[in-house]
Amino acid sequence: MSAKPREIFIQGVTLEGRTFRPSDWAERLAGVMSCFRPPGNRAGLGSHIRYSPYCVPRVINGVKCVIVNEALKELEPKAWEFVLSFARDNELQVVDACLLPEDRDSA
Repeated sequence: MSAKPREIFIQGVTLEGRTFRPSDWAERLAGVMSCFRPPGNRAGLGSHIRYSPYCVPRVINGVKCVIVNEALKELEPKAWEFVLSFARDNELQVVDACLLPEDRDSA
């Protein structure tokens, strides 16, 4: 079994603990990255208005985040560096993690 790519969570909180502005930063960053898609999933009706599966905005515990899948690094290293540079330049908190699938049996 091969290991699944990890994810990094870029949080909308600075290293000093302040909320990052503007309030739509996560949607803007994910929108810029929307063209990066898995092979065979690049074109199609409406593809320009969907987020890439490699870079999606989310709100987690009340904090805006952008979840960036490590597979982006293999697909386009410059795009990976772009999102990391964005986080570094804006002094945003970054967490190396992985979203776990929901347990359907416990519901």
